[in-house]
Amino acid sequence: MKIPQKYLTLLSICLIASSCENSSGEESRRKRIEVLKIQLEEINNEIIELEKDLHFLDAEAALTSNRTLVTTFSLVASKFHHETEVRGSVASRKNVLLTAESMGKIQNIYISEGQAVKKGQPLVSLNSEVVQNGIEEIKTQLNLATVLFEKRSNLWSQNIGTEIQYLQAKNNKESLIRRLKTLESQLKMSTIVAPFDGVVDKVVAKIGEFSQPGLPMVRLINPKSNYLKADIPESLLGKFSLGDRVQIYFPNQNQNQSSVISSLGQVINDQNRTFELEIAMPEVDFVVRPNQVVILRLVDYSNDEAIVVPSKLIQTDNRGSFIYVLEGKTEDKKASKAYVSTGYSFDDRTEIVSGLIEHQMVVNKGYRALAQGTLVEITVDK
Repeated sequence: MKIPQKYLTLLSICLIASSCENSSGEESRRKRIEVLKIQLEEINNEIIELEKDLHFLDAEAALTSNRTLVTTFSLVASKFHHETEVRGSVASRKNVLLTAESMGKIQNIYISEGQAVKKGQPLVSLNSEVVQNGIEEIKTQLNLATVLFEKRSNLWSQNIGTEIQYLQAKNNKESLIRRLKTLESQLKMSTIVAPFDGVVDKVVAKIGEFSQPGLPMVRLINPKSNYLKADIPESLLGKFSLGDRVQIYFPNQNQNQSSVISSLGQVINDQNRTFELEIAMPEVDFVVRPNQVVILRLVDYSNDEAIVVPSKLIQTDNRGSFIYVLEGKTEDKKASKAYVSTGYSFDDRTEIVSGLIEHQMVVNKGYRALAQGTLVEITVDK
């Protein structure tokens, strides 16, 4: 921008006047005027150079004013997978509520909550005095019946006596043996034992209470039998296989683990249209309880040679979904709409099934300012 000549003249006059006031003589004033003239000439020269620079920049801006700055990237096939997230829970194959098999008053409780027990170890016993007395009585009768049968058997072997007497003695003995076994079985039922190695989770029984068949007594669990299970929607049928990796998140402990699918349900639940999936319990260093909620992430689709773009680049118009790509020569690049068919989307990335090819230049930053045929200038993404 050029400074008008009248302002330069006025500036010179002011400077000269100021100098004159401070000068004590005419010679000093003349020297001061010469100095100011030199400075004025230098200022004019600098103004001229600046105007030339501005003129050049204005011309350059005019050339590029119709171009939009963008950044680009080249498409390269890469691995892509899609995950589905489902809610599951911790389950146990050895989580049982032991109940009484016979009636009777609870006489002894041999365990406490949290105690580790072995298979076959007595946990609770009922009053079995009546059964024990019955066993003793039968044993006495069985001893007599055995002696009588032996004698009848010896006589019968010598053809002494009748066959009926021999058969009666034999039947009496065998009947008492069966009755003794029945009472011994009833005696066993009066004691609840651990069906497997585990930990006593809860003791419901109380000494002195009267037990009924089916009445809960003790809950016994085995933490080593824990596994994970989830109900998977029918729409995902056939997406998973035994041994597939699964990412597991335990919300209560804020812990991430991984494991594999150990079982796939073969039946669709007609109530909620799901099938059951089981995952092996990973080894963890924190406490996990049955029925605890977990979040499972399973891979339901994967492609090792997928064309993938950031999901934000996909736009739509009345023809469908499109992405801006570059066409033309290096010095005359234009934006062009490439209409695409999309597949799965995951982690802000979308698979392009058709419409793009490998090594094609895709517009990244600046895509929202484009239209079909817009001239672009490629800049470096910083």
